[in-house]
Amino acid sequence: MSVQILNPLSDPDYDNLLRAHGDYSFFHSSSWARVIRQAYNYQPRYFAIFQKAKLKALLALMEIRTAFTGRKAVSLPFTDNCDLLSSEHFDRTTLMDEILIYGRQAGWRTLEVRGESAFQANDLPYSACYVHDLDLPVEPDLLFAQFRSNTRRNIRKAAKNGVTAKISRSLGALRTYYRLHCTTRKHHGIPPQPFYLFKAIYDHIISSGKGFIVLASYNNQPIAGAVYFHFGQKAIYKYGASSRKYWHLRANNQVMWTAIKWYIQNGFKSFSFGRTDLNHTGLLQFKRGWAPQERIIRYFKYDLMRQCFVKERAKRPIFYSFFRRLPEPILILTGRLLYRHMG
Repeated sequence: MSVQILNPLSDPDYDNLLRAHGDYSFFHSSSWARVIRQAYNYQPRYFAIFQKAKLKALLALMEIRTAFTGRKAVSLPFTDNCDLLSSEHFDRTTLMDEILIYGRQAGWRTLEVRGESAFQANDLPYSACYVHDLDLPVEPDLLFAQFRSNTRRNIRKAAKNGVTAKISRSLGALRTYYRLHCTTRKHHGIPPQPFYLFKAIYDHIISSGKGFIVLASYNNQPIAGAVYFHFGQKAIYKYGASSRKYWHLRANNQVMWTAIKWYIQNGFKSFSFGRTDLNHTGLLQFKRGWAPQERIIRYFKYDLMRQCFVKERAKRPIFYSFFRRLPEPILILTGRLLYRHMG
């Protein structure tokens, strides 16, 4: 078995190969590769092994080259989880050895994998996070009964308070969501992703029927929203935002329940709440209220020059405080300047 480098942007059979494998996520799909390519001009390097025309293993990588970071490879940038896909009892050594040889020849400084299967269990992780997944039943009521009592109560409270939530696939709805997104990121002390990323999401995901926006309104004013993606029979919550002024109306619960019901009614089998930082207690409590399966996943970063694993540097709260003080237009500009280099 030899290692091949695939290009999901030009291979018309790529997504079909993924679906046949079964352990795919949305982020392995060609749609996400197109988003990353259009928004940031990263180069896809998808390393694969085939056996009798069937996909045996795949590590999806994007090669990033910037003046500030040099060359590196990430699986995948701006992605919650994009683990090595492999069949049962697959020996990853051949694939990973070939990737490291390629990386050294290409001048990569580091190789980062957002998932656990590519490296050994005793290797030093770069960071870790929670992910939460739901198995979707055939009827929404069956799932509703499993939620924690406060989650059920908040869904009912939002409806009683006059909050309405609607699914949309328009660019205008995405722009409305983005305004909420920028305000929410400012509150968290984090620059928002540039809108051209969301335009790429619209071009390659939402407009082609592989995702949508849910917006919640109160008195005809948008107060919360979220962006969802899907591929095959799997769906994921990717971005969420809301107006702090209206948190008491529990619009976020209405938004999430609207999306989950749609996925159940349209035959999807699983729903992911995406990643959550280990210390983000508020978001953890919100996601745990939907009674999902919870697990910790680890990210790994390997330094190809020093031939060792890298540990994440401690985050500095002073940066969050600084960004919170910036005017929103300046924060948006900061995001436009920074994100291409962050990967």
